[in-house]
Amino acid sequence: VVAGSTVELRCGAQGDPMPRVQWHKEHGDLPWGRHEVDQENTLRLHAVMPIDAGTYVCTAQSQLGTTAATARLHV
Repeated sequence: VVAGSTVELRCGAQGDPMPRVQWHKEHGDLPWGRHEVDQENTLRLHAVMPIDAGTYVCTAQSQLGTTAATARLHV
């Protein structure tokens, strides 16, 4: 993505009961004050900077177990 832009990373998780979804960044924190997660579990990063590059992990957890998916962001 281009520095200064907004990026969306989607995480589709389904189940009954609905799993709890969390986002984190490997080897760092989510950009403080520049990220949000909507009701569809999409992670939105605003005003992306080179420091935001890296691997983002979506983890879905329910009574039946835990699974994770990753997305790699290049700025």
